[in-house]
Amino acid sequence: MKVWSVANQKGGVGKTTTAVTLAGLLAARGHNTLMVDLDPHGSLTSYFGYDPDSIEHSVYSLFQEDSRQPVSYIVRDTRFERLSLLPASTALATLDRQLGAKEGMGLVIGRALVQLANRFDYVLIDCPPVLGVLMINALAASSHLLIPVQTEFLALKGLERMMRTLMMVTKARKRPLNYLILPTMFDRRTRASLESLQSLRNNYAEVLWKSVIPVDTQFREASREGMPLSYLNPHARGVIAYTALLASLLGNNGQVPGGL
Repeated sequence: MKVWSVANQKGGVGKTTTAVTLAGLLAARGHNTLMVDLDPHGSLTSYFGYDPDSIEHSVYSLFQEDSRQPVSYIVRDTRFERLSLLPASTALATLDRQLGAKEGMGLVIGRALVQLANRFDYVLIDCPPVLGVLMINALAASSHLLIPVQTEFLALKGLERMMRTLMMVTKARKRPLNYLILPTMFDRRTRASLESLQSLRNNYAEVLWKSVIPVDTQFREASREGMPLSYLNPHARGVIAYTALLASLLGNNGQVPGGL
């Protein structure tokens, strides 16, 4: 089982879109795929028709000391074959305050996923946009990290914070974490996109995906329909871009280029 996290310490850069689209493409190829929502906002959970405000069993349950339920009990089906979800609840927002400095809390998700290793081929983790116990869990559980970066200047500042976090986490886990920076929401008609992409190429060339994910309004339509865009319109330009990204990832024996 391969575990890929999608993370950035800035919101609105395409994390959920990246997780959903790659998961949909993997499932369509015949891979049993699990999406894990670690964001208290629950965007990934809402995407597939579950309410993070009222859902009874969620990722939050895994962090409760009195929980005796196996993680498989929390996994939810979607209406798409081979595509499953480990949902979030808004209660996740309280975890950092609840857990404090309690030891071992950074490995909860990794241990849970071990229980599912025989059930799923790929896991896509949608991370919260803040450094805390949830992001630490995701990075500790993953062998691969995708960092979506919107091609605009404020997003580049968020990337700098993410890179500092990545260095810190890598030292703590004492093994490399392969990662790839993914330029998203690229609009070649705007100078901001063009200049931001050039800045990424100047500063992160060795760990930057060579192509881009373009602006595509059909991602919003897919979200409204609660389905990966590849199911709604497999010929959409966003789908073509993510298909190329997936081919790049899998073509390298599943190893995301780059690393610390």
